[in-house]
Amino acid sequence: MSHIFPRHSRRSPPMVSHGDGPFLYDTNGKAYFDGSGGAAVSCLGHSDPAVTHAVKEQLNTVAYAHTGFFTSAPAEALADKLIHHAPAGLDRVYLVSGGSEAMESALKLARQYFVERGEPQRRHIIARRQSYHGNTLGALATGGNPWRRDPFAPMLMDTHHISPCFAYRGQRPGETAQTYGLRVADELAEKIEQLGADTILAFVAEPVVGATAGAVPAVPGYFKRIREICDTHGILLILDEVMCGMGRTGTLFACEQDEIAPDICAIAKGLGAGYQPIGAMLCTKEIHETLRAGSGFFQHGHTYLGHPTAAAAALAVLTRLTDDGIAKRVAPMGQRLKESLHGVFANHAHVGDIRGRGLFLGIELVADRTTKAPFDPNLKLHETLKARAFDAGLLCYPMGGTIDGKRGTHILLAPPFILTDAHVDLITTTLETVLGRQALTL
Repeated sequence: MSHIFPRHSRRSPPMVSHGDGPFLYDTNGKAYFDGSGGAAVSCLGHSDPAVTHAVKEQLNTVAYAHTGFFTSAPAEALADKLIHHAPAGLDRVYLVSGGSEAMESALKLARQYFVERGEPQRRHIIARRQSYHGNTLGALATGGNPWRRDPFAPMLMDTHHISPCFAYRGQRPGETAQTYGLRVADELAEKIEQLGADTILAFVAEPVVGATAGAVPAVPGYFKRIREICDTHGILLILDEVMCGMGRTGTLFACEQDEIAPDICAIAKGLGAGYQPIGAMLCTKEIHETLRAGSGFFQHGHTYLGHPTAAAAALAVLTRLTDDGIAKRVAPMGQRLKESLHGVFANHAHVGDIRGRGLFLGIELVADRTTKAPFDPNLKLHETLKARAFDAGLLCYPMGGTIDGKRGTHILLAPPFILTDAHVDLITTTLETVLGRQALTL
């Protein structure tokens, strides 16, 4: 009998044996193509020798030293390399152990920044409905997914939410993509006016919405308008790139494609590629210098900040992505995968939308393509599809609640950047088996 407390207490998953490239193997020898990279984590696959070597070498030197006493060479080098490649203005790196920690750090930094500027009345966070920003209480409160929030609602701080930029679901007939983007972006200005600009800390958003809505990119111009609104009112822009960053969408930072830069940015997942738990919060020099000139102390912290072994792994991952050019494969391979999906599912009765950027793609499933009506949530279609794909040897990331946290179904794909044309075909043909050639059979 296992004493592990699993997330799904009624399931007994097989035991993983080993990983090799984009495949994982169970102890019975069955191979599974990692079509979702776990949760968009394993961007380099499961046996990268350079990263494995870096971890072993660091363990031979020093595994851990608390940042209350020491810095370390891998942490310093990782921070330098991240800032070298980061959007303009980002200047400091705060290394943590994952995405939720990175977002919690971002929220608390935003608050302390304004306190030290003499603006303690700033307390409100604005985010978007159908967003996800982590599972710690502050990050969970910021997220806009009812299914995740509702059980813990009495414990959550008050936050405010506006519409997502979700063209497939929100764009009106006759409305251009640009007009739609400006309309939903201007909801931020309306919310600011309602709350009072001098009471707001930050606006928080994912450049490409991940698991909650299924790889939904903003339309062109949306984030430029958001940046403009934030600047007008002196509000910080926090971008959550935990899932969509580190090359996943075709550029190292997802916001590069929206031609903006945030004041604070959270990254994780692909930063460590699964080889070590790590995340990071990046901020501008102005924010850092405000704290340095004031209290001189960020009133926040975790035990494993700047963990040397995790930093060594992430530095090796980042080197592979940048210096070795692996991140450059994402855009062309993503286009190849998207074209393959369109080729097979363009006329499928229950595929409503195929979307995303790079190797971060979503397939939204509908009961009726014309009306975009979702399947009955009681069917728990996402669970059926995940099980079918798993049995067929494909790991993918189906989710329910795409539309409002309760209705809607999508499949998220986030395969390792090392995939080949043969792997693209494997993904598509396996999904054809799972979804049916022309229609779903339930």
